[in-house]
Amino acid sequence: MTLHVIPPSRADDARAASAVGAAVASPTTRPGPQRLAPASRASRKRVLVVEDEQDIADLIKHTLERGGDVDVETVNSGDAALKAATEQPPDLVVLDLNLPVLSGLEVCRILRQRSATATVPIIMLTARTSEGDRITGLDSGADDYVTKPFSVRELAARVRAALRRGRPAEPAQATTYQGTHLTADFDAVAVTVDGVAVKLTRREFELLRYLVDNRNRVLSRDRLLERVWGYDHYIETRSVDVHVGRLRAKLGAAGRQIETVVGLGYRFVE
Repeated sequence: MTLHVIPPSRADDARAASAVGAAVASPTTRPGPQRLAPASRASRKRVLVVEDEQDIADLIKHTLERGGDVDVETVNSGDAALKAATEQPPDLVVLDLNLPVLSGLEVCRILRQRSATATVPIIMLTARTSEGDRITGLDSGADDYVTKPFSVRELAARVRAALRRGRPAEPAQATTYQGTHLTADFDAVAVTVDGVAVKLTRREFELLRYLVDNRNRVLSRDRLLERVWGYDHYIETRSVDVHVGRLRAKLGAAGRQIETVVGLGYRFVE
């Protein structure tokens, strides 16, 4: 499948070429104090671009490095991305979804599971444009989602914005919850409904806590598998449905607070 990227305008390249020409025309002339020197290598941000189409990867690399404050490394497969990110964690990852060996979604999930890369901003690139695809990408841990064809200037702006703000922290875990029917002390591992103690399995307890921590937010089954089960467990998404059903039954009247959002996942509402 051929994918198109909108390159920088000719005016941009003309201005860049003019600036370079002026700089080399008089090699013995020292630049005036008004010119800004490129950032030192130590202060530059490192961006890992994971893209299997080399011409697109090269264009992204050229655009991001033009400002002089970013160094870009490119790789063309999912396994190479994990190797590069492990050896030297980048400041940001631009990640294509359709990759050989490991898909972009798998790479994203693994990076989020590793402590060294858990907070590295990830911008996904994909030709998939449906709402479900975007939700899946964001739920897997991506910070931004850019669809092909895209403008490399816009992508560069998104990269700069993500580098400025970093990755938002995960919601703080609640220690207690008090609702109309449900009372939970998560530190004491105690749950009651209408004053009656409820016995939950460890997995049910962790599932309830994560739902409460993210109350009023839709959580996909994949997201719940990642955060509650962990991706070292090879289980199917229907296991989430089974556990949610059991948890609802045990919570009785409070179980109605766990809503099914058709086609997306679950939400704990207040």
